Amino acid sequence: MLVEPVGHVVGGRPEPYDDDWGVERAAIRLDADAFGRESLLGLAEFSHIEVVFAFHLVPADEVRTGARHPRGNPDWPRVGIFAQRAKNRPNRLGVSRCRLISVDGLDVHVAGLDAVDGSPVLDIKPYMTEFGTLGEVRQPEWATELMRDYY
Repeated sequence: MLVEPVGHVVGGRPEPYDDDWGVERAAIRLDADAFGRESLLGLAEFSHIEVVFAFHLVPADEVRTGARHPRGNPDWPRVGIFAQRAKNRPNRLGVSRCRLISVDGLDVHVAGLDAVDGSPVLDIKPYMTEFGTLGEVRQPEWATELMRDYY
């Protein structure tokens, strides 16, 4: 499968570090050679979007496929790569839900996007309530601790 970026993140953090993503402001700039303004028609009516992006700063030799302690914290249990949202994952894909501030031409301005400046954006989708949780959410205590200051 060949996937081409639809655009790139402009602004926000220059490099990844954990926590405090809620203060970040950035834009997703669509590729003007591939998309026109009509591709964003109606998006501004939504309050939030989901963004699929590439962890482009993760070298291939740092990808992990097994288990590890999240964030290297030995107080948390070892869990498999698919039981965490680490950036060093197979295919190096990130998914983020963030607040949509505005749409200006081919720029989608957002808050709380946990992707860094220059990240290739593979897709943008409007967030709809019906795509939220289906039933009660369950997660281990370490995940709640990890996310405490994420946004």
